Amino acid sequence: MTDPDFSASTGPAGPVVPPGGTGGPVRIEGPWTHRDVAANGARFHIAELGDGPLVLLLHGFPQFWWTWRHQLTALADAGYRAVAMDLRGVGGSDRTPRGYDPANLALDVTGVIRSLGEPDAALVGHDMGGYLAWTAAVMRPKLVRRLVVSSMPHPRRWRSSMLSDLSQSRAGSHIWGFQRPWVPERQLVADDGALVGRLIRDWSGPRTPDFPDDGTLEVYRRAMCIPSTAHCSVEPYRWMVRSLLRPDGVQFNRRMKRPVRVPTLHLHGSLDPAMRTRSSAGSGEYVEAPYRWRLFDGLGHFPHEEDPVGFSTEVINWLKDPEPDR
Repeated sequence: MTDPDFSASTGPAGPVVPPGGTGGPVRIEGPWTHRDVAANGARFHIAELGDGPLVLLLHGFPQFWWTWRHQLTALADAGYRAVAMDLRGVGGSDRTPRGYDPANLALDVTGVIRSLGEPDAALVGHDMGGYLAWTAAVMRPKLVRRLVVSSMPHPRRWRSSMLSDLSQSRAGSHIWGFQRPWVPERQLVADDGALVGRLIRDWSGPRTPDFPDDGTLEVYRRAMCIPSTAHCSVEPYRWMVRSLLRPDGVQFNRRMKRPVRVPTLHLHGSLDPAMRTRSSAGSGEYVEAPYRWRLFDGLGHFPHEEDPVGFSTEVINWLKDPEPDR
């Protein structure tokens, strides 16, 4: 099962490629401050705004830190230190030749928390960022104060849905397509990243026709065309599928049996075509802490951008709630 949109070839990531510098397609100007932090053997670009308890924002595919631009300002206004990081291999962070398994990527996240000098953080993750947020909450629970996940089930739920639910397997056909060597990378950067724009349009819901506009898509297309980004963006998905029967994948799946023991808010768009509602629902069985499920009616895969006010309000109200309900 492959996505027909993904068809031809670029080489591997090669050595570390630091695309940093000021300006360019990644360090977009705004009220936030850009800087780099070292963690887990690599350098990570962050955008930060505000003072208060740390909220660390983790983007998904095919995006980078800028996807959280609305939440950065909303969280800062609400009294939080909001930080959006670029995951390994994306945006302004290092493109390393290896290290794209979820356990190591989760250590990137917790390493950034430590590098920021904070005792813990509320993690907010979307898509792949949500997968890593789940993982970090299991691996380093003392560093995760609260957990917010959008558009991504618990890793064990993701695994079972992709393998046993034909509808979800079809919805995630892009992930099967990523398993081909070189082909997805070539397609992601072809025609100045046109496929990135099509994916974001196709995965968005119908309720907010203003998203995505052409200017927004241009930002994401340019970021994907930074050398080696396409390769690094698909590597985590390759690991997720290719490791299913390997010892490292079996060990990771067994490790994720350990319950999440931090309060968790799980958000999802009711019309998400990439990750079906049925796939995400039920993730609460892996949480031994207050768990709240919130479905956004009429939204697709990007609720934080399709309805930024509604999404930010939901997150902030929940973060401020001293006793989140189960």
